[in-house]
Amino acid sequence: MIITATITSLGHKGEGVAEIEGRKVFVPFALPGERVEIEIDGDRGTLVGVITPAENRIEPFCPHFGACGGCQLQHLDRPSYEAFKIGLIETPLRFANIELPVSRFIDAAGDGRRRATLHARREGVGYMRLRSHEVHDLDACPILVPGLAKAPDIARAVFQAVGEADVSIVASLSGLDVAIRTEKKQARHDRVAPLVARFRLARLALNGEMVLQAQPPIIEMGRARVELPIGTFLQATAAAENHLADYVVGALDRKTKTVADLFCGLGPFALRLAEKHPVMAFDNDKPSIAALDQARRFTKGLREITAKSQDLFRDPLTQYELNYDFVVLDPPRSGAEAQVHELAKSKVKTVVMAACDPRTFARDAAILIAGGYTMSDLVAVDQFTQSTHVEMAATFRR
Repeated sequence: MIITATITSLGHKGEGVAEIEGRKVFVPFALPGERVEIEIDGDRGTLVGVITPAENRIEPFCPHFGACGGCQLQHLDRPSYEAFKIGLIETPLRFANIELPVSRFIDAAGDGRRRATLHARREGVGYMRLRSHEVHDLDACPILVPGLAKAPDIARAVFQAVGEADVSIVASLSGLDVAIRTEKKQARHDRVAPLVARFRLARLALNGEMVLQAQPPIIEMGRARVELPIGTFLQATAAAENHLADYVVGALDRKTKTVADLFCGLGPFALRLAEKHPVMAFDNDKPSIAALDQARRFTKGLREITAKSQDLFRDPLTQYELNYDFVVLDPPRSGAEAQVHELAKSKVKTVVMAACDPRTFARDAAILIAGGYTMSDLVAVDQFTQSTHVEMAATFRR
């Protein structure tokens, strides 16, 4: 059923919202104020044509936009784009009764995303189509760093070797780090090993096991060089990591003596904080903790970093263990509810929280505020460009 409708607003997933017979219909790639033709299926609409385009509609820069599900916002002009991203952060905070505007919008696209996971399937290689489990075949992706230009070719070669798989690729200083995931139990190392020489890879792994390593994949963090564990978490862009680290280090004051980094990962904050202060670092990922400890031992000019493996979800540091002046935490999308409850009861003077999910961030921020902290300097860090994801950070002081 194709009808004509007016788009009234933009939803948090970047979809245009139309009111039709008293119910909301969500239409990807449509913008507020536009008169559009849409095909309706329940509460979902497919854009058939734009009758009256919005003033803030622009031409997408990628020919795959609209078919590939990797980007949602390329048709939105820059001022509207930034306002949308800021709204993603501020709206959940208002629902949590926190009235604090974003003070800075930081463009952290840098040279592009340094990591990508492509799906290799019979229908092609790329990201999933919007609202689909089918893959849209890609020849290139313009939001990736130039070093990942061959990512689609590598994923196609993986498909030829082992069949359907997910191929995660990281551009490191020493070359591409490729990790293959497949459900095939009979996938053989010898089938994919030749890809290391063919594409001059730094390392190749299959289902979490190393196949071959020409040289360790290395990432620079501050003055340290960190060897990446297989399948480890890494900020999407180097620019975002640098901006977030600058924010964290900038929140230190002259009275700070004791520092803890919770959910420290590979140590993008700990390694930079240790240029000024000894750091206690905690994370439940043992390979990341080991990589951080190794980087600390081989980096000159750092203060002591004590890296400890601990599950801060099930076993958070208690208020009595939080004997620090300054704590930074950067939890995954689920947030850090158990840990921030302990922080709220502690005597820690300054907490800096970075997050990638606005809703869990708002929840955790409200817990800290209820515990007596004042929230300030809320920033948006846009590393997931053209998507509906956004990073944020804020400072909490007693």
